[in-house]
Order: sequence, then structure tokens, then C-alpha cells
Amino acid sequence: MTKLSVNINKIATLRNSRGGNNPDLIQVAKDCERFGAQGITIHPRPDERHIRFADVYALKEIVTTEFNIEGNPQHQYMNLVLATKPTQATLVPDAIGAITSNAGWNTIEYQSYLTDIISDLQKHGIRTSIFVDANEKMIEGAAKTGTNRIEFYTESYAKDFLSNPEAAIKAYSQCATLANELGLGINAGHDLDLKNLHYFYKNMPHLLEVSIGHALICDALYYGLENTIQLYLRQLK
Repeated sequence: MTKLSVNINKIATLRNSRGGNNPDLIQVAKDCERFGAQGITIHPRPDERHIRFADVYALKEIVTTEFNIEGNPQHQYMNLVLATKPTQATLVPDAIGAITSNAGWNTIEYQSYLTDIISDLQKHGIRTSIFVDANEKMIEGAAKTGTNRIEFYTESYAKDFLSNPEAAIKAYSQCATLANELGLGINAGHDLDLKNLHYFYKNMPHLLEVSIGHALICDALYYGLENTIQLYLRQLK
């Protein structure tokens, strides 16, 4: 079974745009779980432009499914993660000013760096995942860090899917097979939506989890949050 983890960053963005607590991020997280989501994902950034540091602690108290915290392990991320001990820490090499994640790790160049961080997280009982591109060398490098899982950065799949689905999925499918052989769990996320998710799911062996935020929240404006989550869950069957 492939789990759906809902990224609620965009809910925090909307809240922060007017101040106050509308929409209520904590209530939305509870509702996502009640509507069928099997995980809650957040990606706090140093400027707190969406998820605030206080949100991380508040969410830890109420999330009953898998709690996944994404981020660059440099920018105050480690303090938050070690203090709240989520189910999973997903390491992403985004720059401080990045609007959104835009590349996977170079797991060869940063192998020693990632190995130390992953070891520290695992000592605290936190499952680790590394954000990577669909590149076999990067998969092999990830396996050497001791990480539990990888998360495929799927922007290129989403872009190429519109013109050639078979070509778009090819590298991902091959890398997923390799990752499984190397003992890595497989997650995926970025630009997955109702148009491309089912094809990705059907053609990605050993897929454990997808993390989806932007597209899902946009769809919820039209379909409603409960219905949208159910629509996404149906793509994973």
C-alpha cells in the first residue's frame, strides 16, 4: 500500500497572509487525517513564511498518523526535528531563499555530511529519507549514507508526462528497482497531481509514500478538502 501524506505548507501560507489563525492549521491537519490522509508533511523554512517553528511543536501534539518534517538540515532544522521527533525526517538541499525544492542531493559529494546527520537522527529513533533525482549514481550514493529511504524529486516526471508518459517514468522506474535492491524504501513528491499520480503509482515498483501539497490544496478549492483527499487516495489503488 502506498500512503498519502498531505503537505499543509500552503494552508500556513494562506493563514500568514492575513495574520490571525484562519485557516486553522492544526484543525486542517486533524481534518486531513479524518478524511483519510495517512500522513502529514511540513517543510518549515528559516524565514517562517509558511510553517512557523511553533507550528512544528503544536502539530507534534496532535498528528496521529505519520509526521514527516522536510528541510535542509542546516537551517535550524535539526533543532526542530530532534526536539519533536517526527516519524520521518526528509532531508532536502534547498537554499534559504528557495520558493520550493528544486533539486535532489548530490549524494556522492555530500556523502560524509549526510551520513553523520542520518546517524544522529536514527539514534533518536527518527526514520530518515533523502531527496534525490532519478539518477542511479545518486541512488547508490544514498544507500551508502545509511538512510532508511529516498524521496524521488518528481518535477521532471510531471513535466514530461504531458507529452510522453512512458519516457517520463522510465528513469524513475529503473532507479526504484535499484533502490529496492539496495535496501532503500521509496517515497516520492513534487508536482504530482490528479492527472499524473495514478500512472506514476502503477509504474513505480515498491512505492511506499507520496507527499503532495500544492496540487492537492489547489484541487481542494474546487472539490473540497475531504473529497480531494479521497480523489488522491483513489489514484493510489
